[in-house]
Amino acid sequence: MRILVTGHNGYIGGVLIPFLQERGHHVTGLDSYYFEHCDMSGMPEADAVIRKDIRDVGPADMEGFDAVIHLAGLSNDPMGNLNPQCTYDINADATLTLGRAAKAAGVGRFAFSSSCSIYGAASPEDVLDESAEFNPVTPYGESKVRSEAILSDLADDNFSPVFLRNATAYGASPKLRADLMVNSLVGYAFLQGEVLIKSDGTPWRPLVHIEDISRAFLATLEAPRDLVHNTAWNVGRSSENYQVRDVAEHVEKLVPGSRIAYEPGGGPDKRCYRVDFSKIETGLPGYDPQWTVPMGIEELHKAYVDNGLELADFEGSRFIRLNTLQDHMASGALDGELFWTERRAAVG
Repeated sequence: MRILVTGHNGYIGGVLIPFLQERGHHVTGLDSYYFEHCDMSGMPEADAVIRKDIRDVGPADMEGFDAVIHLAGLSNDPMGNLNPQCTYDINADATLTLGRAAKAAGVGRFAFSSSCSIYGAASPEDVLDESAEFNPVTPYGESKVRSEAILSDLADDNFSPVFLRNATAYGASPKLRADLMVNSLVGYAFLQGEVLIKSDGTPWRPLVHIEDISRAFLATLEAPRDLVHNTAWNVGRSSENYQVRDVAEHVEKLVPGSRIAYEPGGGPDKRCYRVDFSKIETGLPGYDPQWTVPMGIEELHKAYVDNGLELADFEGSRFIRLNTLQDHMASGALDGELFWTERRAAVG
């Protein structure tokens, strides 16, 4: 297939692109390149690239593609809180723009990177499947709820959206993110000898390796249309729901010389939910997750050692997405709506 991947130059894209290419698919990336210089290691190349903000995409950009994988967006809660309206503009309104453009261009399948964060705050006794009520507690989570509704409204006999509600991601990537829980815990354990917990350690989170997210997208694109048309799938493994303190204990065991520490003032986190992944585990042909959190901790530790990770990079703008955007804004490269200022000058 000819596949367009939005946000391909990001954390998931760095692992997803080779997965698609190895299956013989032709991959075009579309990205605004906010994080172009945030590599930890060599970034794989797409077969072709469109350098464009998703808010500026039109049907002409979508011509000739069989499928779209929509990863692009402001990718976590701190960035969403920086400018909630901008989060809705980029993550929800631009998804409508993108979906309409894809539909007008005759793209048959549209795989949207949603999130289990739409479940938000839930009782730890409940294990949530795809029918659970939404209870997002951040603009990021709310933007995912809106995007699913927007795309579902576009569904018809010719345009087939599918919603992949990813668990909290982790794992080594050429485009590392240090602002993800497992990645962060391993980083501080390696760099400072402290497995630094920034909450009280009690919240539950479902966790999934980015390779297994990539496997889910690939399986979704290759699945029969009737199976996935206008449906939602929680992406992860039912055995991979953890409390934060349990993950920290695994890190302490696997990263030599580290010990658990709690950041002063860290309290309960409203984002607490356990998720049921039995639908995708049993119902999506080709989805065969391979990773567990302990395996991922070992992989991350090795990647940090091999790449000479340093604390200044880990806590700076290279691997913290919010810091990168703030640096761009401080330099005047990005305006308050997160458009490149050179783009503003070009369109008047």
